[in-house]
Amino acid sequence: MSRIGKLPIPVPQGVDVQSASDGTVTVKGPKGTLSRRVHPDMKLQVQDGTLLIQRPTDSNDHRALHGLTRSLVNNMVVGVSAGYRKVLEIEGVGFRAAKDGNRLVLSLGFSHQVPVEPLPGITFETGTDAATRRPFVTINGIDKEAVGQQAAVIRSLKPPEPYKGKGIRYQGELVRRKAGKSGKAGGKGGKK
Repeated sequence: MSRIGKLPIPVPQGVDVQSASDGTVTVKGPKGTLSRRVHPDMKLQVQDGTLLIQRPTDSNDHRALHGLTRSLVNNMVVGVSAGYRKVLEIEGVGFRAAKDGNRLVLSLGFSHQVPVEPLPGITFETGTDAATRRPFVTINGIDKEAVGQQAAVIRSLKPPEPYKGKGIRYQGELVRRKAGKSGKAGGKGGKK
């Protein structure tokens, strides 16, 4: 058995899981509804407030699909009940983030501001950390993939550089720093 695939998925109160014969799984909860097609060979069984994923055979294909299906359905259940969020920190002099309606406007040291349109189901929050005075952006949503994709798109606009550490990074991300150029000691340098 797959160690991940055989784990039961706890279904919280107020969450409803439906599966169709073509493999479509629909999960409804207090935060919204998610739907996804999984492989039709994988069977979902609800019992006593838990959800089990069962595979028909021990073939390599079914063993691979077992853990994948369990992870995808678990992410849907967690998304509609608790939701997902990612926090991005912005570091650099003059770097800022602001909301304009439902979109995000970033000032990242370019000659222009960078607008970011949210993916469907994604909301932004902006603020400033009181301790470090650095701006941050929080990305909220019920779809784990969409939240991660939106965070990756925003981070790719100005990834952290290794010399001063300026740029956009995930909260808690460690940026390896490099030493800068070292000047020639004791003289003007250059050729005579």
